[in-house]
Order: sequence, then structure tokens, then C-alpha cells
Amino acid sequence: MSRFKTAAVIPARYESTRFPGKALAKIMGQAMIVRVYQAVKKCEQIDEVYVATDDKRIKETVEAAAGKVIMTSDQHQSGTDRIAEAAVQIEAELIVNVQGDEPLIEAQSIEQALKPFGSEENLQMSTLKRKITAAEAKSPDRVKVVTDQNDYALYFSRSAVPYYRDLEAENQQYYQHIGLYVYRRDFLLQYAEMERTTLEKAESLEQLRALENGCQIKVLETETKLIGVDRREDIDLVETELKRRNKIVE
Repeated sequence: MSRFKTAAVIPARYESTRFPGKALAKIMGQAMIVRVYQAVKKCEQIDEVYVATDDKRIKETVEAAAGKVIMTSDQHQSGTDRIAEAAVQIEAELIVNVQGDEPLIEAQSIEQALKPFGSEENLQMSTLKRKITAAEAKSPDRVKVVTDQNDYALYFSRSAVPYYRDLEAENQQYYQHIGLYVYRRDFLLQYAEMERTTLEKAESLEQLRALENGCQIKVLETETKLIGVDRREDIDLVETELKRRNKIVE
């Protein structure tokens, strides 16, 4: 167990511009939000897991699977705001934000994001990255991150960063940002109160608010393939990956 009391919160809403009701979409016969909840529960360093939602359908589905739910406002503009409202009701030193549309999340990835808090006393926030190809980096749906030599985030972008001036350069490296975060609870509550910032608005990426306010974000690398569900057709990709993993286990 972590020496810090740690709670995971999974924000989930029913309305979605590109995929309404996706939290309850079935993946191999199981609601996506339940699959995410059960995956997070497998992380031994997490003491409590909650789904934060404003929708009774999601609440009933999670509770039917023996999950814990915190009801939140239906006025939130971001998952961070929803997480922060839930965190007010939770007694924990660290809060893990696991996106409700990441059904391939695994305990080991969460453990990676938690690890630096044991040695970095002043660390307020951490997240994950995964190496991707140059072709994958072209998609604005895949958020990219660049880091310094100590693995702290320099920038997040929907564009392919860094830009390689020599397009034929060998060893081009791109990293996709994985939207899992760990916060110290006190920082999370402060972060949610900050005004939206210029770069955050430009890229529509709320983690840039933390960088623009001078907060360092530790970025850990994971090799786990994650497929966020943004559109209905992403379900097929997730199921294909789950079947591949099951064959490896067998």
C-alpha cells in the first residue's frame, strides 16, 4: 500500500457531443464505466474508488456492480471540476483521476503515476505518456506531450510536437499523453479554482492551466496500449485489444 491515503475518482457524464451515453456503452457485454471501475479497483495502492457523476443512470449501473458513487453538479465544464467537487467529500492525501472512457487502463499504469510521490516531497501532479509513431502523432485526437530531461512536462498539444525541421531525421520520437492524473488533494482543490488560461483555451487542454500557473507535472512513461473511447467506432478497437490481451494471458 502507498504510504499516502489514496482515492481514485472516475468522472462520468451521460452527455457527450461525439458519443452520447458512452459511459454506459457495452464493451464485451459490460458497461464501460463498470469496466473502468473494476480495473482501477485492482490497483493495490488505491484505498477507495468512486465514480463521480451527475446522471442517475450511471449511478444505478455502477451501484448495481457494487461500486461507490458520488453525485455531483450537472454544471461542470470539465472532468477536473467534477473530480474536485467529489474530492471535497473524500479524506485522502492523493487523488487519482482516471478517465471514464479509458477501458484499457491497468493497475500497473496507475502505480507508475503514483510512484514519484514517494520520493518527491514537493510534487503536486503527475501523469502518463506512451511512445507513438509519427503517423499517429498527426491526429489531433491524440494529445502529445514533450518533457524535459527530468521528465517534467514542457508542453501538451494536439499538434505533432516536437516539430522536426528535417522531415527525414532518424529517431523521431513522439509521445501521446495519457489522460490519467495524480494530484495532491489540496493542490487539486486550488487548481479547480484557477481561471482558464490562454493556452488552455487555444488547445482545449485543461492541463495547460497547471503549466501556465507554474506547476510542474511529472510525466511517467507507460508501455500499456490505451485506447480512449471518443466515438462509437472506438468500441471495436477496444474489444480487439482486449481479445489480444486475453490470448496473451492464456
